[in-house]
Amino acid sequence: MYRTHTCGQLRIADVGQKVTLAGWIQRVRNMGAMTFIDLRDRYGITQLVIGVDSPQTVQQTLAKGLGREYVVQAVGTVAERQSKNPKMDTGDIEILVENLNVLNQSVTPPFTIEDVSDG
Repeated sequence: MYRTHTCGQLRIADVGQKVTLAGWIQRVRNMGAMTFIDLRDRYGITQLVIGVDSPQTVQQTLAKGLGREYVVQAVGTVAERQSKNPKMDTGDIEILVENLNVLNQSVTPPFTIEDVSDG
């Protein structure tokens, strides 16, 4: 299945549900033991989490490098975020990634694709 939900659809009521999302990587933040990926589609943004407990195949995909605007498909479980983001519709939840597939790589664009930017 390509996806079960859109990136702007999931809420706190969906905690514990296994989902499949697909979209573009907005941002990757590597914090050492954990990596956070903001996944975007036309409906919103959802945070993906890859930790040391994530499956080895996910760790290998991450190690190969993921860039902005890569198209990925992520399968995982919806979890309540420890540090909620009230600025995002999906800021109460995150996806604990169990499987990550790169559907298409991308050259980093010369500009950011965001609603609000510096320029």
